[in-house]
Amino acid sequence: MAAGEMQVYAKVNSKLKGRNAASLLDPLVGMGFPAHTALKALAATGRKSAKEAAEWLRCHCNDPSLDDPIPQEYALFLCPTGSLLEKLQEFWRESKRQCTKNRAHEVFPHITLCDFFTCEDQKVECLYEALKRAGDRILGSFPSVVPLVLHSSISYLGFFVSEGPADVIREFATMFATEAAVLADCTVKPCSKQLHLTLAHKFYPHHQRTLEQLARAVNPGHSCQWTAALYSRDMRFVHYQTLKAVFQYKPQNVDELPLNPGDYIFVDPTEQEEASEGWVIGLSQRTGCRGFLPENYTERASECDTWVKHRTYTFSLAADLNSRKDGEASSRQNGELHPPARPRSASSLQALQAAVVRRSVLVVRHGERVDQVFGKSWLPQCSTPDGKYYRPDLNFPCSLPRRSNGLKGFENDPPLSSCGIFQSRTAGEALLDSGIRITSVFTSPALRCVQTAKHILEELREASVNVSTEYRPAFPFASLLPAESYDEFVRRCAVSVEHMLSSGPQDAGTVLVVGHGSALDSCTRPLLGLPPRDCEDFAQLIRKIPSLGMCFCEEIREEGKWELVAPPVKTLTHGSNSAFSWRNWILGN
Repeated sequence: MAAGEMQVYAKVNSKLKGRNAASLLDPLVGMGFPAHTALKALAATGRKSAKEAAEWLRCHCNDPSLDDPIPQEYALFLCPTGSLLEKLQEFWRESKRQCTKNRAHEVFPHITLCDFFTCEDQKVECLYEALKRAGDRILGSFPSVVPLVLHSSISYLGFFVSEGPADVIREFATMFATEAAVLADCTVKPCSKQLHLTLAHKFYPHHQRTLEQLARAVNPGHSCQWTAALYSRDMRFVHYQTLKAVFQYKPQNVDELPLNPGDYIFVDPTEQEEASEGWVIGLSQRTGCRGFLPENYTERASECDTWVKHRTYTFSLAADLNSRKDGEASSRQNGELHPPARPRSASSLQALQAAVVRRSVLVVRHGERVDQVFGKSWLPQCSTPDGKYYRPDLNFPCSLPRRSNGLKGFENDPPLSSCGIFQSRTAGEALLDSGIRITSVFTSPALRCVQTAKHILEELREASVNVSTEYRPAFPFASLLPAESYDEFVRRCAVSVEHMLSSGPQDAGTVLVVGHGSALDSCTRPLLGLPPRDCEDFAQLIRKIPSLGMCFCEEIREEGKWELVAPPVKTLTHGSNSAFSWRNWILGN
């Protein structure tokens, strides 16, 4: 060990003597890690254990910034627990499903007690002591109930803390700032403004009414123990986008980044000029390395998913004084506090859905069809000389329905591929889990659309939808023109949507429309009161709509209009899988 490092190590041991700091640092230094990098690893992992810090160092062995003296940023939050936290998490999920993601979804439910501040790695243990001292001093006067009052504006929705209890909480934040300055030599700015728990922020104005109705279903009087939680984040990536790997990726080139499921990747939106379409340049939180990665192997993550929880202090008069400082910090980094959220119960789901019960229209594109994979000549590939069907590839369906003119009947009406069937069933399963109530289903007569609707409904086992033999379409088949213009097509779609809505039940529930990619635009714009797109823009748009792409519209009956909201399920993304010839592979050149 170098002399300079020995001095740093000795200084740290002296400063934190008696606070159990050396017990975590000693094993790491004994393994041969320099003291300054060992302290960095401990700070980055929440000082949970030497084993976890050693694993962090092993993963960061090629991190070019490992020796850089860049401290973590820390912040103190007051977080709800118990049934109030469960109700807030329920609101988070439903508001995201019904009104898309807004800024509030980036962080767990909390009241900010102080802004982010920096702390040197060797002084982090002193922050824990500052938290304990401030908590012990304010415990006797901390309010047994924190009154929350709902406040709403055009871009903000949340609970304000009533002034009396807010003064006590602000006093606690000031005590922590003072203790942190004395013990850890940190400059901490406690919150001096109106204390609040944000429910939604920077949302679309037309979602305000829906969010307010969902918020009223959250009773702020639910039993709750409040916990002060100290979190940290990497200050270098505050303004970056955060991605989460959902698939494993093994690099094909030296400038590519390996991915393991669950890895978090920081992406700077301003540095993507070098990346090809479908790729991004990012930096791995797990390894600290930078490189190219396929964007479709990832999904967007929340800002707080990469934060690290260090210590908590729970305000409970019934708790033992020695247990208020949570010595064993949670190993989770996604901000979910104790107790863990229980599975959604049927009663809580029904109560929340009852807050906003509206008529809605879900337009879905059909699943992958065989000619998308095997080309226009797909039919000869699966036909025997005597005109019978056989399965030349596993992505061909197991069988085809019978038609009077045999296989020729599918020449211009291809079926779903095996992958398309899987896509449809997966979407149906997700719709069932979402709790959506399908009241009626309309589908294009194309085989691929009928099959998609069939497989979705098979997964929606409680839908109980029967085929109506009395329904008559708005436009009889005989009236359709062989060469329809774009304007005629748009008018036909608008009339058809109106006809479908008037033909189905008028009560609350979802009308499912299964059609083609063009339907996602042409069947929703009339509902939203939007004019048709330019023909060229329309043609470009529909080429980008994937299999099982969805658009979801809800009726605001009291205002006499419809609005576009987030679909009840997420998108389905997967990679390609090319044909493989074992004969050519083994015996060929």
